[in-house]
Amino acid sequence: MYHNWLDRWDERRARRGEDGKKKTDLVFDAERAFRGAKDVDTVEEFCLLADQALADPRYFDEPGGSDQGFAKQDGWLKFPSDISTDVEENNVVWAKITESGSFDQALVIFHHWNASARNRQIADYFSHRGITVVEVAMPYHFERSRPGSEHADYMLSANLGRTIQSVRQAVWDGRKLLRWLKSEGYREVSVLGMSLGSWVAGLIAAHDPSVSKASLFLTAGSLADMVWTGRATRSIRASLEPEIGLTDLRRAWGPLNMENHAHRFARPDLDLHVVLAKRDQVVLPELSERFMQRLKEAGARPNILKLNCGHYSLGLPPYILLAGFSLKRFLSRAANSTREMR
Repeated sequence: MYHNWLDRWDERRARRGEDGKKKTDLVFDAERAFRGAKDVDTVEEFCLLADQALADPRYFDEPGGSDQGFAKQDGWLKFPSDISTDVEENNVVWAKITESGSFDQALVIFHHWNASARNRQIADYFSHRGITVVEVAMPYHFERSRPGSEHADYMLSANLGRTIQSVRQAVWDGRKLLRWLKSEGYREVSVLGMSLGSWVAGLIAAHDPSVSKASLFLTAGSLADMVWTGRATRSIRASLEPEIGLTDLRRAWGPLNMENHAHRFARPDLDLHVVLAKRDQVVLPELSERFMQRLKEAGARPNILKLNCGHYSLGLPPYILLAGFSLKRFLSRAANSTREMR
């Protein structure tokens, strides 16, 4: 009975903002995603470029730009993004810093798609326990929102190239921020990603050796599968489906599929923590399970917590408390000590 109510609660929560998610057209915009690429006319042409990007081990490496331009004031940090887009607001990265008074550890948080506010409770909770929390705005979110937009439609959409560009921009922004934190003297830097933010945090952890711990909430490997099957992305599937099938979408967004980078999560100096929802209709449990299996096959040993709730009801007691306590233990424990929780 309780779980039936919980499922209905999740469905009501999923309907919020749904009116603003409009069906659009499939757009390639290959030049946004792949350096030096010209616009393409077919799905196959786009997929060939995506194959090349996936084979490039430096695709998510920063361009080696200047570290100048960081400005910190009154608990806020801002700096220029190394990717310039046609939305001026999106080209400046904003982050809220909740300091702990210690330089032992910093936790960088990437929120979920269409997040409307940062989470002061999480920031206060961990900062009071000696962990400085940095909540960064992903592309087209918070201070970086596109003027006039009702949600972060440029971050994830039926525009294949812009979606890749946006996730890549988020990874570059995050890595630039990590480098700044290290220069400020933080001994250990961890990342936390929630839902879409988990793809960003995961790709950063996979490619940046400065990350010692990564916590991924409500995650899976294939962004294409998540969009195709998820409750929150029905309008994107409706936009894509007349022109492209799931098999081609997987290939087109291959660089963003964390399963394709699973071997990178197995490096011995990275600890991995995952929180999953068994009743999730946004990131389906079978997609999460497939990713966990791929990680284990690659040699990674994720610390997994599965909760009997949905995507949105993870934010309700007792689930959010269980997830928070699990994260606290993970961040507090000695590096490279692993344990799987069922």
